[in-house]
Amino acid sequence: MTTAWLELIVLLILLAVSIPFFGNYMAKVFEGERTIGDRVFRPIERFLFRVCGVDPEREQRWNIYALSLLAFSIVSILFVYAVQRLQGHLPFNPTNAVAVKPALAFNTAVSFATNTNWQNYAGETAMSHFTQMVALTVQNFASAAVGLTVAIALIRGLVRRRTGTLGNFWVDLVRGSLRILLPLAFVGAIVMMSQGVIDNTHGSTKATTIEGTTQQIPGGPFASQEAIKEAGNNGGGPLNANSAHPFENPNGITNMLQLYLILVLPFSLTWTFGRMAKDRKQGYAVLGAMLALFVTTTALAMVFEANGNPRLSRAGANQALTSTGVGGNMEGKETRFGSATCGLYASVTTHTSTGAVICAHDSLTPLGGMMPLVNIMLGEVSPGGLGAGLYGMLIFALLSVFIAGLMVGRTPEFLGKKIQAAEMKLVVIYILAVPLVILAFSAASAVMKTPLRSVLNPGAHGLTEIVYAFTSQANNNGSAFAGLNGNTNWFNVTGGIAMLVGRYVLMIAALAIAGSLVRKQKVPVSAGTFPTNTVLFGGLLAGVVVIVVGLTYLPVLALGPIVEALKV
Repeated sequence: MTTAWLELIVLLILLAVSIPFFGNYMAKVFEGERTIGDRVFRPIERFLFRVCGVDPEREQRWNIYALSLLAFSIVSILFVYAVQRLQGHLPFNPTNAVAVKPALAFNTAVSFATNTNWQNYAGETAMSHFTQMVALTVQNFASAAVGLTVAIALIRGLVRRRTGTLGNFWVDLVRGSLRILLPLAFVGAIVMMSQGVIDNTHGSTKATTIEGTTQQIPGGPFASQEAIKEAGNNGGGPLNANSAHPFENPNGITNMLQLYLILVLPFSLTWTFGRMAKDRKQGYAVLGAMLALFVTTTALAMVFEANGNPRLSRAGANQALTSTGVGGNMEGKETRFGSATCGLYASVTTHTSTGAVICAHDSLTPLGGMMPLVNIMLGEVSPGGLGAGLYGMLIFALLSVFIAGLMVGRTPEFLGKKIQAAEMKLVVIYILAVPLVILAFSAASAVMKTPLRSVLNPGAHGLTEIVYAFTSQANNNGSAFAGLNGNTNWFNVTGGIAMLVGRYVLMIAALAIAGSLVRKQKVPVSAGTFPTNTVLFGGLLAGVVVIVVGLTYLPVLALGPIVEALKV
């Protein structure tokens, strides 16, 4: 347990050092200023813009920006689907992987294009190296960059005056991929390979074990996908065991690197927001709210897992082990990492839209498993997925100033822009769309015979498995309670719909809000203006997130993990 707390402290220190650098760098990239690497990146950008027919000086209104985003995403989904269906006839297939079935191919294509990376398959047996490299890894870059573009567009909508445009989607997409994600993933992959993460184009190697049986040891391009899977908040690994597998995550150094890569860009975007708003304190307030939520639930997840099964704890059976830091709930855990580190990793990946795992979430204690579920239910805004976390938190900021305005009887303002009926209608759509999908599909799955056959555990835990699946997919996380068999037509199709709604309905709503705000003139600060760059506002923002999520999901949490915990 002590080691896990030390890991958390080191992680927070690394983030504190890195956030200003990456935050300033991303602001310069998207504002078109001179940055590190211009001599390398500018010629490549000009070439790509020329080939694609993109005028980098021509900006788009919000609706054209949204249409460009949707067009790119549709092509991405169709491409990934086609590669899966044809992979048996494509090169780099040393394991002779056959065509993926239509429903699973649809779910996987939607999953990777929406930055969810939900996997109803075992990567080492279902997908060829070609599919992993050309379809899935490419989408790890592309889907992360798409989320980044929406966050930047919303910031522009908040800070610009009467321009009507939010930038150019294609320019933002290229710069986000080329200047931010690619260098970070390249360096991360090199470090991972130096620590033993596998990266080759080999097939499986047949080995004889000590017992005399044979075993297939997988080979493949793991390090290259692992780095961007974490840096882009994707989470879908090439191996079924994900980051619990020593080929993806061999030691404590790679584990810390993965945690760092997952968090550094989402948290740094708050600094980017403050810089582009020309008020660093605005970014500090958002960052503070994110950190408060992150640290609270992360600490609880670590404690719940380190304490283990309450019945054993009451009997004194595991107290000695727990006190040394190697005990607690070790079911479904990697002994290299332990129970508390599992809680830390699970919390980090569910506070973002990463969904990578180093332990089986289905084996977590009832309350330990509730914490990752709650993290996802927060809308993954603490710090959330790359881009998605920031624009989600900014939507909550608009709701917070609206509530504050009602309390004092004044028109709410944020960054000098009046928040009026048009924006609040879109905010309501943004906040209610995902819970509606989660609760509707979960309720249907809990009463229909066919979906219930996929549930391994009856009762409260089985309900948690169902709710976790749709919560993870609708919020574009990708982690799962593995007790649920998601590879059925019902869960593949409904899960795909949940991912599409959770990604694109929210993105379009955020862009529409940005388009509405960008046309407005800023109003001067007055005595009645509620300041949004203070500790008080940061506390209000975190409180609004908790209250909205609590009112929405507390009944289903009470029927699932809370009931299970009380029965133990």
